[in-house]
Amino acid sequence: MLHIHKVSELTGVTVRTLRHYDQIGLLQSTSKTEGGHSLYSNGDLKKLQQIQFMKKIGFRLNEIKNMLNSSDWDWSDSLRNQLSYVKQEQENLNKMESALRELIHGMAIEDENNEIAIQKVMQLANSNKVLQQKYRRTLFKERELKLWKKVPNMTSDHPDTLEWIALIGQLKRFINEDPGCSNVQNIIRRMDEKRAETFGGETEFLDKLWDVRMSEKKSEQLGLYPIDQDVLEYMNAAYKIFIGKKG
Repeated sequence: MLHIHKVSELTGVTVRTLRHYDQIGLLQSTSKTEGGHSLYSNGDLKKLQQIQFMKKIGFRLNEIKNMLNSSDWDWSDSLRNQLSYVKQEQENLNKMESALRELIHGMAIEDENNEIAIQKVMQLANSNKVLQQKYRRTLFKERELKLWKKVPNMTSDHPDTLEWIALIGQLKRFINEDPGCSNVQNIIRRMDEKRAETFGGETEFLDKLWDVRMSEKKSEQLGLYPIDQDVLEYMNAAYKIFIGKKG
């Protein structure tokens, strides 16, 4: 027989937890010492391992108690239900992760203006994803839909996306400067390099994408993050200067 403190030492389960299990009838000690301390058998240790495992895969204590104490418990059904629950929780966590990334990236674009970033991310969250997909298919050819996957996504932590977000954030800080100034032109130059790196000579696709970007309504229909119109117009003016110098 093992003393409760020894069981705690061997298993990592606290004495307090073991006493709680005893009180609720989940794992009652086989016997006690003259001083009233719980003693556990090898069978109790095996049951404790089962309890810890069932906890690890998400079952609640009352469920574990019923599962272990009932001789006719339907384990297959319980495990399938638990798997469904875990998958649903994973989906919910993935949605939460995407929303958090959007908000973090949105704050970077909005220069830490929390209120505006939250408002825009909420707008994206409330949009109809099915209608967005349908609209996308009306705009782009089948081949171009594959290129769409390369478009920076606010829910992504890919380095390319993070750089695009940083570049837009930088551009916003210079919006009151001449679009032809060196700081702005350096940003535009890097944007043009990234455009070439990602999309090569896909001019038709990029023209369509920019046309959508310049329209607040079309951008919303496509589910793009709402970039302020004055920023887009400033970017467009700066790009025209860049192309003129390049040519």
